[in-house]
Amino acid sequence: MKTRPIGQTGLKVTEVAFGCASIGNLYAAVTDEAAEAVLSAAYAAGIRYFDTAPHYGRGLSEMRLKRFLAGHDDVILSTKVGRVLSPARHPIEAVDGYVQPAQNDARYDYSGDGIEESFEQSLELLGRSSIDILYVHDLGRCTHGAAADRHMEAFLGSGYERLARLKERGRIRAFGLGVNECEVCLDVLGHGPLDVILIAGRLTLLDRSAEAGLVPLCRERGTSLVLGGIFNSGILATGPVEGATYDYRPASIEVRERAANLERQAEAHGIGLAAAALHFAHRHPAAASVLLGTANPLMLKRNLEMLAEEPSQAAKAFLDRSPDA
Repeated sequence: MKTRPIGQTGLKVTEVAFGCASIGNLYAAVTDEAAEAVLSAAYAAGIRYFDTAPHYGRGLSEMRLKRFLAGHDDVILSTKVGRVLSPARHPIEAVDGYVQPAQNDARYDYSGDGIEESFEQSLELLGRSSIDILYVHDLGRCTHGAAADRHMEAFLGSGYERLARLKERGRIRAFGLGVNECEVCLDVLGHGPLDVILIAGRLTLLDRSAEAGLVPLCRERGTSLVLGGIFNSGILATGPVEGATYDYRPASIEVRERAANLERQAEAHGIGLAAAALHFAHRHPAAASVLLGTANPLMLKRNLEMLAEEPSQAAKAFLDRSPDA
């Protein structure tokens, strides 16, 4: 599988990455064996970049990934900071969409000390002494609402500097943000440089809002983009059916109508909606890597097969059109 660079770090990642939220029991419990099977399928397909986070099953994803990484030392790994775990005070059956998570509570802390504590926890859970890419997770109003300014103040006050120090000491090779909103990325880039941003759901066939300001600024600053949420949490994979989800909630009528229009256009150009969503992200000139996440090896295989199939010239023209076309 081809690789692409991350900023000016010298680090290269495979053009397709595996996102490990599902092996943290996102929406449904999976066994350790099933998690191992899908990780092995991703590796066998040539994927060498794996992304996880403490948030994914309150540490469960990182723990499962540790077992897999023990036999694969050529993997590029990213995880995230911003949440600090501690033993749960009460039993947890489900939380934040994760079922049967690891029994940990979580608190937000974007200060330098909080970031380093979260980082050290992840190193232990992953069985690593260093991490390739460290993302600051869910900083911004979409997650924090009225508390966003307080968390941003903590991050800019000491968190950003701590990340820079971790990089200088060789404990991480690159750092950036892992978020699903553009505004916070612009705010942080106004403070200082970032190597990479994992932007979820804002540079997709359905939502191209990152192209307005974020993509040009990243190009100017030499910041790479990793694209997550390329199906907008479901609707671009399932189509605009009843019960389709968008940004982890039931899709509104307006969003379903937009998706239906895209589906008609895609099919008129000889490509299905899900394949169009995959190829749009993969072909985008701003994309260093595209995240695929599933607990099902067959679904992963199907998505990779769709990516491997070269779109027709008509489909390419549709995928590469301007957003106003």
